[in-house]
Amino acid sequence: MANALIIVDVQNDFCEGGSLAVAGGAGVAAGISRLLAAAPQRWDHVVATKDYHVDPGAHFGDPPDYVDSWPRHCVVGTPGSEFHPELETGRVEAIFHKGEHAAAYSGFEGHADGGECLADWLRRHDVDRVDVVGIATDHCVRATALDAAREGFDTTVLLDLTAAVAPATLDVALRAMQGAGVTLQGEAVMRAA
Repeated sequence: MANALIIVDVQNDFCEGGSLAVAGGAGVAAGISRLLAAAPQRWDHVVATKDYHVDPGAHFGDPPDYVDSWPRHCVVGTPGSEFHPELETGRVEAIFHKGEHAAAYSGFEGHADGGECLADWLRRHDVDRVDVVGIATDHCVRATALDAAREGFDTTVLLDLTAAVAPATLDVALRAMQGAGVTLQGEAVMRAA
């Protein structure tokens, strides 16, 4: 069996200067790149997810409530939807786009260009263990990790390589992931804006 790194939504709009920036996002991008360079054999496979909105309906709010609706972000064809430049993507074998026409938080809701979903891709590559990193710990990382565990993958979140939106939602996310059997490695910290 094999292991995989799932890089969640390390995109310009979720990093400093983006339309829905999370403090520490650029640092997460750089940290993931450093780890991939320092430990190239750690994962058999590396995949990434992208928020990839065309018209996600009520997911965009005016004004947003920051619970169910958000400022416009990661719109297909905009610089905000691209990976952050600090993220080295040379090892990424597949990108799973999510949320074209509806809200989507988990990478397991996404699909690659050929239509294959993340769970099927991982199984086709004999993956049984995944490590999850990215943005944001309390939203898309949480949802991706919970779905990975639900799909039967041995799941670890590398907290040092995530960035969270807010302390209250981070605490809820950490409890939910632990309750689902997800291993939490490292320390979840709130980074200064």
